[in-house]
Amino acid sequence: MESRSVPPGPYRATKLWNEITTSFRAGMPLRKHRQHFKKYGNCFTAGEAVDWLYDLLRNNNNFGPEVTRQQTIQLLRKFLKNHVIEDIKGRWGSENLDDNSQLFRFPANSPLKSFPRRHPELRKNSIENFSKDKDSIFKLRNLSRRTPKKPGLHFSQENIEKMNHVIINEDQENSVDNREISPEDIEEVWRYIILIYLQTILGVSSLEEVINPNQVVPQYIMYNMTNTSKHGIVILQDKSDDLPHWVLSAMKCLANWPRSNMNNPTYVGFERDVFRTIADYFLDLPEPLLTFEYYELFVSILGLLQPHLERVAIDALQLCCLLLPPPNRRKLQLLMRMISRMSQNIDMPQLHDAMGTRSLMIHTFSRCVLCCAEEVDLDELLAARLVSFLMDHHQEILQVPSYLQTAVDKHLDYLKKGYIKNPGDGLIVPLPTYSYCKQISAQEFDEQKVSTSQAAIAELLENIIKNKSLPLKEKRKKLKQFQKEYPLIYQKRFPTTESEAVLFGDKPTIKQPMLILKKTKFRSLRY
Repeated sequence: MESRSVPPGPYRATKLWNEITTSFRAGMPLRKHRQHFKKYGNCFTAGEAVDWLYDLLRNNNNFGPEVTRQQTIQLLRKFLKNHVIEDIKGRWGSENLDDNSQLFRFPANSPLKSFPRRHPELRKNSIENFSKDKDSIFKLRNLSRRTPKKPGLHFSQENIEKMNHVIINEDQENSVDNREISPEDIEEVWRYIILIYLQTILGVSSLEEVINPNQVVPQYIMYNMTNTSKHGIVILQDKSDDLPHWVLSAMKCLANWPRSNMNNPTYVGFERDVFRTIADYFLDLPEPLLTFEYYELFVSILGLLQPHLERVAIDALQLCCLLLPPPNRRKLQLLMRMISRMSQNIDMPQLHDAMGTRSLMIHTFSRCVLCCAEEVDLDELLAARLVSFLMDHHQEILQVPSYLQTAVDKHLDYLKKGYIKNPGDGLIVPLPTYSYCKQISAQEFDEQKVSTSQAAIAELLENIIKNKSLPLKEKRKKLKQFQKEYPLIYQKRFPTTESEAVLFGDKPTIKQPMLILKKTKFRSLRY
């Protein structure tokens, strides 16, 4: 069944739920089944439902090929619990569904979820002046001027001077005409600029349904922008908020496997125990790394996760991740670095008997990255989709955007010179522009995806071949493993045994066929 993307905006999880349930009800094949010597019409088995829904989700742009069969079963259990389906005797409300021949049917009505109405007080505290009028969408006059102080956030003296540099770096002769900028003004400008950029990137008329501006803590943004290592990782002044030393050591061990554990005692299953230690720590955190309060914001961005909107999704996620508390952002950065390296490491031992490394990373850590404070039926699928995208683009998403600092500096300069009266008056820096590519068909996208993947794998083969520091025995072992996993790409690189022998200076392992002479047919002497 043809899928369509649910656009970004408020209550996207509810919209996705309604779309999937409607598609499932309209497209799931129904037929007669026999059970216990009795015939039932217009029904389906649990196994048939799993097959059909699994295919639908994997080909749906909102979820993608990362969806597992087990996640599909979990969704069907929620269908049964919410009376989207019922068993053949009309029972529902439990999650008693497995991948078997048990019979189910659709109820007479199709229960779609209604959109929750926001509390009047929340609407009053939201961005009231985000007008739908194109000429006035840049007005944020009613933002709160006070930002709550968050405990445990400390700025070094060096970074305080960096942030205040835009205020004092003016000629003394102009100081009489310049307006004095307060710390509250600086915070308000940071909040204003990041919300305006985020609204523009998402292309929505209002952010009020996905984020409350009072949730945005400017100190977090300023800290995440300035307190970073040379690799862009947040450095925490308060070490009590950091990852425990034993967790950091375990993450380094797996991220740099096998190089990091050469001097450490190991045993069979050592890497699995280390992985469980890391997983247990993150799964025991009191809230997800993207926080409960930003759930709607990140879910709304999931509708940008299309091939032709990839750049927009990266820029939007880049800004949203700056809103996180610095300890959360640091944990997210280190976790994404680790699981990305592990999923690309061909030397990583198998960590699960049934799942590959990438699928295991997504399945294990998705709910500790994104989930709702209340139970949401599509939580697991949405989180898996987001974590998969973060793994592939974490270096760009979690780096500091230089244009944001430039925009804030420019805005403060205009505010100081009196060109604008309030921190939320107009935007005097250019906004990012996006040119959208022509939309391609699903078949063309799959072909491009395959060609891109093959190019990356071929590049990996060349890196193994050209690695001069790799011992000859180890190179043979890696090439043999590569040939087993990707025989077509290997054959394309080494079409004959001679071409393979040139690499190692060996003789061909397979002899070429000798010259075959045409046999002469002898005529019989008998007539």
